[in-house]
Amino acid sequence: MARLEEQMRTIGLEVLGCCEKLSERPGLLQESPILQDFTPQEADVLGEGMLHVHAEPGQMLIREGDSSEWMMLLLNGTVDVGKRMGHEAAPEQRGDNTRLAVIRTGAVLGEMSMFDGEPRYASCWALSPVDAAVMDRDAVARLIKAHPAVGAKLLVKLTQLLAQRLRNTSTQLVKVMRQRTTEQ
Repeated sequence: MARLEEQMRTIGLEVLGCCEKLSERPGLLQESPILQDFTPQEADVLGEGMLHVHAEPGQMLIREGDSSEWMMLLLNGTVDVGKRMGHEAAPEQRGDNTRLAVIRTGAVLGEMSMFDGEPRYASCWALSPVDAAVMDRDAVARLIKAHPAVGAKLLVKLTQLLAQRLRNTSTQLVKVMRQRTTEQ
């Protein structure tokens, strides 16, 4: 976990230690799609392998194009997700980005790069004070080895999340294509 701590400090996030007792965070198990089927004990096992970080408003959490293999679970706060829309756009400048989403407590971000190791697709900024639990690919592997049932549950939930995001993206793409067809 020392490598992950160093990565978090390098991007300017405050590291608060291990993310123990996820089950004791009010409403998190009910609000978070990723944790909804976890028992309190399973959530606590998951949290033991995660790093607790903090960001202030305006602080970048994820930079588009960076290579990293970790994901975040928002414990509290609101995050702006944006994508550069031109080659001249700088990923660290919010004004040059198109907003893709605003996500809140319980949401997961960065899971695609954690899985495939590819560069980050979008940038994310804290809109409010943010606390997050961070887990890298190595921690997922350790979880699967030490607690197979919890690791499997996490992977199923992440797969469901990715499938839902793909469906949403496909639906949006079809809408845009239909709109362009009717405009011509």
